[in-house]
Amino acid sequence: MTKIKLVTWNINSVRARIDQVGQLMEDYNPDVICFQETKVQDHQFPEKYFTERGYIHHAIAGQKSYNGVAIMSRLPLENIDRRDWCGKGDARHIEASLPGGIRLHNFYVPAGGDEPDPAVNDKFAHKLDFLAEMTDWSRGLPKDSKYILVGDLNIAPYESDVWSHKKLLKVVSHTPLECEKLLTLMKAHDWFDVMRHFVPEPERLYSWWSYRAKDWRAADKGRRLDHVWTSPALKDTMHSMEVLEAARAWVKPSDHAPVMIEFTI
Repeated sequence: MTKIKLVTWNINSVRARIDQVGQLMEDYNPDVICFQETKVQDHQFPEKYFTERGYIHHAIAGQKSYNGVAIMSRLPLENIDRRDWCGKGDARHIEASLPGGIRLHNFYVPAGGDEPDPAVNDKFAHKLDFLAEMTDWSRGLPKDSKYILVGDLNIAPYESDVWSHKKLLKVVSHTPLECEKLLTLMKAHDWFDVMRHFVPEPERLYSWWSYRAKDWRAADKGRRLDHVWTSPALKDTMHSMEVLEAARAWVKPSDHAPVMIEFTI
């Protein structure tokens, strides 16, 4: 059996934060890195940078200026595929097979805009449609399958996933409707919440802190927007989880901190 370190990270532009990517590699030495919001077309992705550092296996789904997901790996990636969720042509998903028969899915769920009303906000309607499609897909997965789902799902479902449950009830990412939709999605495949397994409720658990706070650490007004889920068949292979909060304090940081898990294959 081999222990694997996997990181998921909304990088908020992989080219603008390539130095931070290098620091992640140096400080934490992950085997697989799943990025969201790479904000770059496929042919402009800095693949050479990763290849030179041992990440020779690449799965990329990009578009100009917006969205974008990628998997950079030291382990072989096979059967690489991307899906056009909701038929909008957005680069919000990439999937690949890891050794051990594990299927890795990397998602960037729409943020949903500011108004939590699908009747007046197309972005919020898109978010709900995206979650519904993910739920239908999850429901069809075999119960004995080996799936890992990671990414920025843009929803903090539990009260202890946000700095103030009461103040954020009408704020997109923690509205009751979104939380209900995400929990329904989790139940559709009996997804195992790796982060909450290692940090059980009601303990505080955040992965995102707004740029608006001058001192984000002192204010600590965070939300858990990033997630790591596995199929039930894989839950006993999970050994550790850590939100790498130190990365939020690096020079020119993303507003998301990387989330790292260790598991065996």
